[in-house]
Amino acid sequence: MPFAGTPLRLSTTDMDFEAQFKARLHWSADTDAAIEQRVAAILADVQTRGDAAVLEYTARFDGLSADSVAALELTQAELKAAFDTIPESQRQALEFAAARVRTYHEAQKQACGQSWSYRDADGTLLGQKVTPLDRVGIYVPGGKAAYPSSVLMNAIPAHVAGVGEIIMVVPTPQGVKNPLVLAAAYVAGVNRAFTVGGAQAVAALAYGTATIPAVNKITGPGNAYVAAAKRRVFGTVGIDMIAGPSEILVLADGSTPPDWVAMDLFSQAEHDELAQSILLCPDAAYIEQVQAAIDRLLPHMPRAEIIAKSLTGRGALVHTRSMEEACALSNRIAPEHLEVSSANPHRWEPLLLHAGAIFLGAYTSESLGDYCAGPNHVLPTNGTARFSSPLGVYDFQKRSSLIEVSAAGARVLGPIAAELAYGEGLQAHARAAEMRLE
Repeated sequence: MPFAGTPLRLSTTDMDFEAQFKARLHWSADTDAAIEQRVAAILADVQTRGDAAVLEYTARFDGLSADSVAALELTQAELKAAFDTIPESQRQALEFAAARVRTYHEAQKQACGQSWSYRDADGTLLGQKVTPLDRVGIYVPGGKAAYPSSVLMNAIPAHVAGVGEIIMVVPTPQGVKNPLVLAAAYVAGVNRAFTVGGAQAVAALAYGTATIPAVNKITGPGNAYVAAAKRRVFGTVGIDMIAGPSEILVLADGSTPPDWVAMDLFSQAEHDELAQSILLCPDAAYIEQVQAAIDRLLPHMPRAEIIAKSLTGRGALVHTRSMEEACALSNRIAPEHLEVSSANPHRWEPLLLHAGAIFLGAYTSESLGDYCAGPNHVLPTNGTARFSSPLGVYDFQKRSSLIEVSAAGARVLGPIAAELAYGEGLQAHARAAEMRLE
């Protein structure tokens, strides 16, 4: 067999389970010092020289030369032309996926993205005003692969949130433009798009140049240079997250065809060698069947070598004492993608507290969520689902508190505010409240 994808076999009853389990989960988000140094230099250069630096780095890193950054901008006519020229099957798939993603995020906006207010008995108004960001930048990876789905998942929630302008940047090495990515930008409502990538694109979005406008927030995945750049510009602009390698965790009770589970593990392992695929299952015989399916199916996969390295280096098949224990382990991992491959997934869902997205039932493959189910596929990784959430409409909005105190309300609140202000030694605060009482 040309490829041997052998995930680590563990059992929660092993004496050294905890040590092996922690070692298998470990992944450091620390960026290589050399990358950090180069990224810092690029950001400073773009901040100083603007368009000239963007052109220089685009020529150096992408082999794409242009006389001006304006020449790197994709017109709406080009995006429309790309949409018109792709096969009808791709057009229908894009529009179908976009419609579902839009419907989901419209519902999300209704649930959590509305302004609200109320009045106290004394007439004081208190509330919250929700407003969209003025302008956002979305980074779409290019080079080794094209990701039209990333365009939909970043641009559509921004559009639904009411963002005034959506700027897309996408690297096009040697000037090769992927028509499906351009078509996705057209379908998703991207306002402006530039064939610029890497740290220089992040810098241009964060600081602005003569041609590329500065944005309020940057979202979207990228390589180590892009991640390092996003980390450095945070504070000047907002960012969505610093994403690590892709992850899938499958909780299985043994009722799903083992070939399905094996392919689901492959679906993340094929991203890159550092991706992580883990199976938790209380049925030892079923784990053997999944391993047999891996051995049988792997040689036929086009990205078999990458899958094999991922499974061998970071994958695991874990035999648990019970499904309850599997759920507890899942909460410790807080995976990006969590499949509950069970005959009764709703029995276990209440026990699952931390995950980027939860896929319930044998027919709910993670890949459906990646492309067209509707919820966002930009998800927290590396255990950050313990405290962060999928990309959504809320990431493209901000909230302002509303306070309107009546004269009667000032008489109630003023003495309390003054008392606390004097206690903090802030006399002007106290007097400002007291003056409303005189």
